[in-house]
Amino acid sequence: MRIRLLGPVELHRDDGTHVEVSGPKRRAVLALLALELDRCVPLARFFELLWGDRPPAQAKPALQGHVAALRKTLASSSFVLLTRSPGYELTGDANAVDALCFDALTAEAALLDDAGAVARLEQALSLWNGAALSDLPETELRDALADRLDDARTRAMRDWAEHRLRLGQGSAAIPALEQSVRADGLQEPMVALLIRCLHQAGRVSDALAAYQHARVRLDEELGIAPGPVLQEALASVTADDHARTPRPATTPVGGPSSAAPAMPRVRSSALPRPPAGFVGRLEESRRLDRECGPDRTGGGLAVVVGPAGAGKSATVIRWAHTVTSGFPDGHLYADLRGFDPAGPADPAGILGSFLGALGVPENAVPEDPDARSAMFRDQTRERRLLVILDGARAARDVTPLLPDGPGCATVITSRNRLEDLLVTEAAASLHLGALPSDDAIGLLRRLLTEERVGAEPEAAERLAELCERLPLALRIAAARLMARPTWSLADLVGELSDERTRLLTLDTQGAMSVRGALAMTHRYLPPTAGRLLALLTVHPGTEVDLSSAAALLGADVTRARQALGALAAHHLLAESAPGRYTRHDLIRLYGAELLSGEGAETRREALARLLDHHMAAARDAVRRVQPFYETSGPLEYAPRALPPVPDVRSALAWFRAHEPVIRALVCIAADQGEPERAWRLAWSANPLYYGAGQLTDRLSCLRVGLRAAGLAGGGRSLAAMEAATASALSGNGRVEEALELLDRALARTGPADGDLYVYILGVRALATGLAGDLGTAGQISETALDLVRTGGHRQHADSILSNAAALRGMAGDAEAALRYAREARDLLREHPGATFQLSAMVNEAQALQVLGRSSEAEEVWRRTLELCRTAGSLQIHALTEHQYAEFNLELGRTRDAIQHLRAAIELYSLRGESSLAERLRRRLSALEHR
Repeated sequence: MRIRLLGPVELHRDDGTHVEVSGPKRRAVLALLALELDRCVPLARFFELLWGDRPPAQAKPALQGHVAALRKTLASSSFVLLTRSPGYELTGDANAVDALCFDALTAEAALLDDAGAVARLEQALSLWNGAALSDLPETELRDALADRLDDARTRAMRDWAEHRLRLGQGSAAIPALEQSVRADGLQEPMVALLIRCLHQAGRVSDALAAYQHARVRLDEELGIAPGPVLQEALASVTADDHARTPRPATTPVGGPSSAAPAMPRVRSSALPRPPAGFVGRLEESRRLDRECGPDRTGGGLAVVVGPAGAGKSATVIRWAHTVTSGFPDGHLYADLRGFDPAGPADPAGILGSFLGALGVPENAVPEDPDARSAMFRDQTRERRLLVILDGARAARDVTPLLPDGPGCATVITSRNRLEDLLVTEAAASLHLGALPSDDAIGLLRRLLTEERVGAEPEAAERLAELCERLPLALRIAAARLMARPTWSLADLVGELSDERTRLLTLDTQGAMSVRGALAMTHRYLPPTAGRLLALLTVHPGTEVDLSSAAALLGADVTRARQALGALAAHHLLAESAPGRYTRHDLIRLYGAELLSGEGAETRREALARLLDHHMAAARDAVRRVQPFYETSGPLEYAPRALPPVPDVRSALAWFRAHEPVIRALVCIAADQGEPERAWRLAWSANPLYYGAGQLTDRLSCLRVGLRAAGLAGGGRSLAAMEAATASALSGNGRVEEALELLDRALARTGPADGDLYVYILGVRALATGLAGDLGTAGQISETALDLVRTGGHRQHADSILSNAAALRGMAGDAEAALRYAREARDLLREHPGATFQLSAMVNEAQALQVLGRSSEAEEVWRRTLELCRTAGSLQIHALTEHQYAEFNLELGRTRDAIQHLRAAIELYSLRGESSLAERLRRRLSALEHR
C-alpha cells in the first residue's frame, strides 16, 4: 500500500485502487504516523493534532478506536502499526509515503547537475495533488505540519525553476511559477524567478507587469517596497530592454521643439498571425463566407458573439486570412479592447490609423471624431476592403468605424450581443458556443499529439467536459500538460475535478485565462447584473427562472429581468427557454469566487430569500391540487413574484420543473444552519409529489426534512415530518418502516393537536390497511372521520374521506366505499382535478363495479380519465388507465382494454416504474396473441 499526504490524505493499494479511511480524525492519525515513520509518536501529539489544546475526556479511547481501525485497514500491507510507550509507531517502506519520497528526491536533486536536478525535482513535484493534509481537522499542529510540507514544495519549485533558467528553459517554468505566485504573491524570490523566466522567454511586458503587480501587493498588504531580489530581477529586464531598443532619431535643427503625440496603440492594415493549432468552426466559417466573403450573398456585416474563451477572435482571424485575396484594396484590423481593464480603444484614434493606412496624409486627418468618421466612409465608398473590429463592447464603439462602400465587408467580435447593430445596421449575428465534442478532442490532439491523447481517450473526454469544451480553457489545460511531460491526462483531470481549485488550475495570471476573461466581462456589467452573477451561486439548479432571480436579488421582477438580460447579453447565461437561463460550470465557479468575497451573511440572506420564495411558490401550487391543505409558519421574506399557476396542470408542471431545485434546497438548508426552513419547505412541497408522480424523490426529500425537523427542535414539527415520511414509505411499499414512524408521531401528539393529529391518524389508517389489518385500519379511519366532522378539522377532510373509501373497498364493503367516495367528491365539487377528487373518483368507480352497476362505473371511469388528462396528474392517470383496462376486460372488451393498457404502460414508464410497466407489457402481449 501507499500513503498519500501531499494533498488529501489517502491510502492506495499497489494497483492504484483507493482504500477508504473514514473520517478526518482517522486520516489525521494515519498522516502523523506516516510523517513520523519508524519513530514513536506520543499520545499527547495525537491529541494535539486531533483536538488542539482541548482534548475531550474520552480522547484516549477515541484514539485507541482509530488505531484499531487502522490496524485492520493496514493488515494486508507492508506497514505495521505498533504500540510503543508512550504512544504508537508505524513501520514500513519510506518510499511508500509520498511526503518521505518527496524529501528523498529533493535531497538527491541537490547532488546532481542542472539537467539531472530538473528530472528529480519534476518527479518530486509530480507527487503533489493539492494542498498538503487538506482534509484533516483544522488545528495548530495540522497547520504547522502542512506549512512545513508546503514550504518544502516551494523550495523545490524554486530550485527547479532555477535549474530550468540556467539551462535556458525558463519558459517551461512559467506556468508553474505563475500558479505559485497567484497562490502567494508576497514570496519575492518566487516572483523574481517568474520575472526572470518571462524575460528569458522574450515576454518583457509580462515580466514588467509581474514586477508591478508584486510591488503593489507588497505596498498594500505589507507596507514595504520590493527587496533586493526583486529589484535585481527588474534591473536585468530593463537593462536588456534598453540595449535592444533603438535610440530615437535626433530632431533636426529648426524642427519642432517636442515630438508629436504618439498615435493610439492600434494595429491597422495588418491582421494578426493565424492562430496555431486551430480546430473546428467549419460551419461558422462557411456562414462568414456567405455573409462577408468576397462572393457573399449577405449584407457584408456580421457580429460574431459568444462567451469569453469561445475563440471568437481566433475564428474570425483565421477566416480572414483565407479570404484576403478576395479584397484587392486590402484589409484593416483593430483591437477595440472593449473589455480591457485599461479601458477601450479610442474610435477616433483607430480612425486616424485606418485613414493613414488608406493613404491619407497625417496632416490631412481632421481632429474632430465625426469628421474622421465621415472621411473614412468617403475613403471606403469605392473600395473593396475587409475590416475586422475585434473585441467590441458596445455598438457606439463600432458605428463610427463602419465602411460605406458596397464592396466592403466588416466582421465584429464581441462578448455582448450588440443587438443595436442587428436593428440599425441589419447585421447578421453568429453565435459561438462550446466546441462540439469531436472538435474539442481534436484540439487536444493537435496541441498534445495524437499519441498522448489516444493513450487516454476517456480522460481526454472528461478533460474536455471539465473545460466546458471552450477553446481557451482547453488550450490552458494543454499548456499545463505540455509543461509537465510526466503528467498523464488523468492527473490533470483529477486536479480539475476539484471545483474549489478548477478556476485556479485554468488561470495564467492575466487576461488570457478563464478567470481573467470572466473578470474583464464582469467589470463592465451593470451593478445589479454583477451582483446577480455572484448570488446565482446560491441557486442549486441547472436553470434559474425570473422569479427565483428576483428572490435572490431581493428585487422586483423588472430589475431581475434586466439583470438576467445583461448576463445573457454578455454570454454569462444562456436563455434555454423564455424566462429560464442556464450557465456553464466555469461561470458558476467564478460566481462563487465573487460571492465568497462578500461575506457569509450575504450568502445566508440570499439562501433564506430563495428558500422562502420556493416555500411560497410551493404553497401557491398546493392550493390547486389540495385546496384545504395549510402549510406551516409565516415567511420572513415575502416573495416579490410568484410563477403563475392558475390550475392543477400548471401547478404540477411548475413542480416537475422545480422539484430537483426544491429537493436540493431542502438538503442545503438542513446542512447550512437553516433546519426550520428545510423541514417547512419539504412539508410545503409534500402534497405535490403524488400528482406529479415522483414518489421516490418525495421520500428522499422528506427524509432530509425529517432530519431537519429534529435539528429544529422536534415536537409538532418532528411529528408532522414523521407522518409525512411514513406516508411516502407506505407509497413505496415499505409499510413496516412507516408504522414505526407513525408510532413515534402519535406518541408526540394527541387530539389537542387538531389537524396534525387527524393527519397522522389518516396516514396510520392507510398504512395499517396496507399491512393487512383492515379491521384496525377501519377503526382508526373512523376515529379520524369523527374528529373531522365534530372538531371542524377540514384541512385533511378530503384525504381522510378518500382513503376511507379505499379502505372500505379493500375490506369488501362496497356500499360504504361508495358513500365515502361520493362524500369526498361533494367536498371537492368546486375543485375539478384536485388530487383527492380524482382519487375518490377511482374509489367510486371501483365500488360501482363491485356492486354490479357497470353503466354508472363506466361514466365515472370516463370522467376520471378526462379530468386526469386535463390536470396532468401522472400517478392517478396511470392508475386510472390500468384499472379501466381491467374494467374493460371484465366486460369482454379486449380491444379497449389493450388500448388503455398501452396508455398505462407509457405513463408508468414515464414515472420510472419500470417493473410495473414490464409486468403490464407481459399482460398486454398475452392479450394481443389470444
